[in-house]
Amino acid sequence: MKLQQLRYIWEVAHHDLNVSATAQVLYTSQPGISKQIRLLEDELGVEIFARSGKHLTRITPAGEAILQVAGEILRKVESIKQVAQEFSDEAKGSLSIATTHTQARYALPGVIEKFMLQYPDVSLHMHQGTPMQIAEMAANGTTDFAIATEAMELFGDLIMMPCYRWNRSILVPRTHPLAQHPRPTLEQVAAYPLVTYVFGFTGRSKLDDAFKSRGLTPRIAFTAADSDVIKTYVRLGVGVGIVASMALDKDLDDDLVALDASHLFASSVTKIGFRKGTFLRGYMFDFIAAFAPHLTRDLVERAAQCHNKQEIEELFAGVTLPQH
Repeated sequence: MKLQQLRYIWEVAHHDLNVSATAQVLYTSQPGISKQIRLLEDELGVEIFARSGKHLTRITPAGEAILQVAGEILRKVESIKQVAQEFSDEAKGSLSIATTHTQARYALPGVIEKFMLQYPDVSLHMHQGTPMQIAEMAANGTTDFAIATEAMELFGDLIMMPCYRWNRSILVPRTHPLAQHPRPTLEQVAAYPLVTYVFGFTGRSKLDDAFKSRGLTPRIAFTAADSDVIKTYVRLGVGVGIVASMALDKDLDDDLVALDASHLFASSVTKIGFRKGTFLRGYMFDFIAAFAPHLTRDLVERAAQCHNKQEIEELFAGVTLPQH
């Protein structure tokens, strides 16, 4: 069994069983990958992939179990490389982050700008996606960090640490009736069609819970994953916008009236996380602290030693989070 063979089966599984596409990504030949997979299967005495002719059709049950272990081995190999790099050149490397549009557009630019000035030889990679995609990218090693608010149950394999609390604002054109109500009620808001986030994005669940608790069923006229898209459709008169307050720009959004909605909806907590067992380089600790100053290296290392979600919650129980 060779490490290269494990990498081949892992990459094929994560390229929709397309051997040709995998070969292009790995800069090798399709026949070479197919041969190595066959040799590994012969050695193990089981099929990792089911086939129809020359085409791979699905991952077998044995293959699922083998791929899980292979993924762990490959992540450990990557950690060894990280350890070596930390000692050979502590200020050089790469950092990849998976997050949502709102975090990427509004919460991270200042942090990343300062980080790049401090570490000019660290290349940064940003991946945007749904909470499910973010969790998967961090769990399978595609990214180093996941930054998310929603669907924390998807992040069970990650060490997720609280960064800050945030709430929402209601956006309307200046001529809208709600513009005359600085503190609107849920009933007043629910009387109009709403424009807000797709379910599962940017604290949307808190919004739904608030209406449900009052026996209200709002009419969601339009949803999007992008705060700027939501604002565009508010301007078009599609409905009343509900967005993260951090997504407001006083200069670019001066044609809209923003009404604080913190009295209507429970606050949400944005978290940052990484895979259990990940070797964090020095600049990774610095990035976390830049994004959430209370997450000191000592606190992050203690979180990494926690065995379950309950232990992590107990660790941060006494921490007062900043409000964004």
